[in-house]
Amino acid sequence: MTAFVALLRGVNIGKAKRVPMAEFRKLLAALGHTEVATLLNSGNAVFRSKPGAPARIASEIAVAISRNLKVEVPVIVKSAQEFAAIVAENPFEVGASDHPRFLVAFTQDTKMLAELAAIASLVTAPERFAIGRHAAYLHCADGILKSKAGEALLGKVGRRATTRNLATTLKLQSLVEKAP
Repeated sequence: MTAFVALLRGVNIGKAKRVPMAEFRKLLAALGHTEVATLLNSGNAVFRSKPGAPARIASEIAVAISRNLKVEVPVIVKSAQEFAAIVAENPFEVGASDHPRFLVAFTQDTKMLAELAAIASLVTAPERFAIGRHAAYLHCADGILKSKAGEALLGKVGRRATTRNLATTLKLQSLVEKAP
């Protein structure tokens, strides 16, 4: 069995795209995944499953959410190994107090990362932005809501990505490492 992380884009923000985490856990279990745990109420899950292509698993989860919960939502799945590479690849050192202002952008296909290059022109000092081999990283030193780059990443430019702040990313990393 392999550990995976599933990330849903844009759920449980306001009244649209509601995916209760208890229902999400049941749905993952019904798909044959085991040891399912969710983190926060924003569509994060860690689970174990038979080895398989993360893109196929993501597609199966998206179809099941649509069919069973009547919500259309992009799903990104990363294996524990891929997730560890994303965390390790982070090119910026930031203190714990900056974790909420530091976004990690996940895409299902690394080719989609190229779409995020448009954000670079919106970055203003002291912000920092980098696209790695597995994810993109944006540090909004003055806050995400004050950043044009952050707004673009969370909006249309980042529509095929989902973001998590560094605090959540590190919590997910800890959960996936603890998966038996």
